[in-house]
Amino acid sequence: MSAEDAQAQMLERWQRAARGWSIRADEIRDFGMPVSVWMIDHLHLQPGQRVLELAAGPGDTGLMAAELVSPGGTLISTDVAPPMLDIARRRAGAVGLENVEFKVVDLQWIDLETASVDAALCRWGVMFASDPGAALQEIRRVLRPGGRVALAVWAAPEGNPWATIPTRALVELGHIEPPDPTAPGMFVLADPERLRALLEDAGFVEPVLEPVALMRRDDDVEHFVQETLELSVPVAEVRERLSDEEWSAVEARIAELARPFAADDGTLAFPAVSLGASASA
Repeated sequence: MSAEDAQAQMLERWQRAARGWSIRADEIRDFGMPVSVWMIDHLHLQPGQRVLELAAGPGDTGLMAAELVSPGGTLISTDVAPPMLDIARRRAGAVGLENVEFKVVDLQWIDLETASVDAALCRWGVMFASDPGAALQEIRRVLRPGGRVALAVWAAPEGNPWATIPTRALVELGHIEPPDPTAPGMFVLADPERLRALLEDAGFVEPVLEPVALMRRDDDVEHFVQETLELSVPVAEVRERLSDEEWSAVEARIAELARPFAADDGTLAFPAVSLGASASA
C-alpha cells in the first residue's frame, strides 16, 4: 500500500471512529488528563497568545489552553477528520468558550502562515503521520521564534497492555497479522531518542522528554471490549468479518489476558505510559 493510500485509509478510519469518540468523550478526557496537564504545563501559556492544536479529536487539551490564553488569546482547534472536529466544536460550546476557531488541517501540511502562532500542541497524533519528521517541520514553521510545542505519543507497548491486549488476542487466534512496528501507528515513536532526534532535526531546541503515567479503568471485561470496538476502527473491522463464535473466542482470550489487571469485583485497572515532549522554536 502506498503512503497516500495508507493516509487515505487512516483518514477514513478516523472519520468512522468519530461516533465512538463522541460517545466516550468524557472517559477519554479523564483517561488522558495527566497527559493534557503535562502538555499545558510545558507550554507556559499567557493571555493573548495564539495556540494551535493539531489532531484535536475531542479537543480536551486545546480547550484547557483556550481558557489560559483568555482574554485576548485564541485557540485554533484542528483535525484532519471533520467529524472529529465537530466533537471539539460541540464541547467548546458546552463550556461556553468563545475564543476558539475550528479548521480542518492535516498536520503534515498546516494551512497557516509561517511564524503565526505562539504555541502548538498535539496529543497522540504525530505518530499517525506518514512522515512524522515532516509534521514536526511544519509545526516548527508555523511557530513564532521562541514559541513552544508540546506533544504526546505512546511509550513502549509493554507499558500499555490496555492497547496491546485486543491486538494480541486477534494475532494469536490468527485473525490479523502482527502489526508492523515501523508503520504509522500508536507505538512508532515510542523510542524517546528517536523522537528527540526528529525534534532537533526539525529545528527545535532544548527538547524535554518525560514519561507520563496514566491508568485506564473499566467496569469489567465486557465494558473494555465494547469501548475498544467503539474507539478502534481496525478492531471493529475485524469484528465485522468474524462469526459470533469466532468473536466469542476472541473475547475469551481478551478476558484471559486481562485477568492480571482485574480486581475481585471484576473491575479492570490497566497501567499506561505516554511520552510527553516539549521544545522551543
